[in-house]
Amino acid sequence: MDRMKTAIPGLDLQQMVIYVGFLAIFVFFALTLHDDGFLTQRNLTNIVLQTAPVTIMAIGLVFALSAGEIDLSFGSIVAVSALSAAVVMQSMPMFVGIAAGLGVGIAIGAFNGLLVAYLKLPSFLVTLATMGLFAGIARSMTDLRSIPVINDSFTAIFGSGKLFSIPSLVIWTVLGVALGHIIYRHTRFGAHVLATGDSPRAAQVSGIKVPRIRLYVLTICGGCAGLAGLLYAGRLQAAKYTLGESDLMTVIAAVIVGGTALNGGKGSVIGALLGSLLMGMLNNGLILMNLKVSDQMIVRGLIILIAVAISLRDVNR
Repeated sequence: MDRMKTAIPGLDLQQMVIYVGFLAIFVFFALTLHDDGFLTQRNLTNIVLQTAPVTIMAIGLVFALSAGEIDLSFGSIVAVSALSAAVVMQSMPMFVGIAAGLGVGIAIGAFNGLLVAYLKLPSFLVTLATMGLFAGIARSMTDLRSIPVINDSFTAIFGSGKLFSIPSLVIWTVLGVALGHIIYRHTRFGAHVLATGDSPRAAQVSGIKVPRIRLYVLTICGGCAGLAGLLYAGRLQAAKYTLGESDLMTVIAAVIVGGTALNGGKGSVIGALLGSLLMGMLNNGLILMNLKVSDQMIVRGLIILIAVAISLRDVNR
């Protein structure tokens, strides 16, 4: 691989893995499932719509991993945020429900960040604990009942609506990726995130407030999970404690496959988008192939292993 990099200056083949993999899997399903409706406009649109919340969560995780941290609690944050918005909107205006959902996500993310940044606790253990804590809170909030979301404006904005014939979920995806990419690649904050993940000590010496960066990236992760909860509630027109429950492995896979390093200092928001779409395409294709859920989990697990191997190989080279 190093010889090929030398032969083609400026081309990093490891960064091309997501593009090659995405194209290869798409072609595979297009050829094997052409009679099962894989290539229909409706099916391809559904893939994009179904992956919108995952993409938003993946954007937040790119920031956390790039800073050398991780958040395992975003699935629980999704459920608590969605339930908070749904419960509030039963008796109060829509904008208050939206503020409640996003506010809960941001607050939980900030709580994780404070524990990591200023108590110097490992983010893996902190977010593992808060994952269980807020999963329990989500279950107790409504006694395991699903809360319907009957506000048409809310469901239009965050779910089934369209603007100039473009689905609102696609608009949220585009806005989220564009904003995330700009902040990550073209701002001082993004540069500080990468510097912190690459070498916290060197970043601290250079004047970067490393604890503050850690607080911010985990807060961003929580805010993205809160928005994902609103998107789930809008699309499904209901909120339930199970929302986001099965997204942990999918989001991590999307981010790692998309080129974000596990131990910080490297990442890509655009790559996370492609990784999210790839995971959605995989799920869709495997369902059309009539594979069992257990088989789908095996395939996703293998993809994570391959992506981790590539990521660590890049670091240890």
